[in-house]
Amino acid sequence: MSADERADEGTSDETGTAASHAASMRSPAADDPRVRDDDPRACESVELSVVPPSIERDDVEATGRVGCVAYPYRIYDASVSMSRPLLDDREDAFVVSVDRSRRLAVRADTFPDLESRHVDDTLVLPAELTPEDADERARKSVFQWTLRRYSLNRAPEIEFERVVTGYKLFWLAERDDGDVIVDSLTGSERSLEE
Repeated sequence: MSADERADEGTSDETGTAASHAASMRSPAADDPRVRDDDPRACESVELSVVPPSIERDDVEATGRVGCVAYPYRIYDASVSMSRPLLDDREDAFVVSVDRSRRLAVRADTFPDLESRHVDDTLVLPAELTPEDADERARKSVFQWTLRRYSLNRAPEIEFERVVTGYKLFWLAERDDGDVIVDSLTGSERSLEE
């Protein structure tokens, strides 16, 4: 089973991430050699469309600087229509969140309302997937999730009702006992040395 297939099997939790694929949502900078203070993609200040954080930068416990890493996402509100012989069509819906940097598609609980935010001291990671590639990955994931849930006699019709492109923020906090990265939605922390 490929990493993509494992990510596609995820189930959601209250944060809108795949609980069974914790690695897909774990602290990105811990595994990402692209996250460095001297990185030219680091911005003094940038205006981004972001998933509103539950944990603000000022709420992060730190003994020094608190920086930011912005991960690119494309989020879909997908509807599925399945035709059935002698019965009305069956309808279902999924929210798909595609991490365009790590190339992962996971189920989410709710479709977020993005907000435009001015973010200082930020490293904006590049998208490794084009919008078209992300669309294809989301469509494939919805198709697979539908097949796992229903027995079908033909391919379902999949439509994207809403699509947004934005960023999820992670806070980089300097601490005396070692630097950590904090998920701005869940508040979960991970050491940068891991």
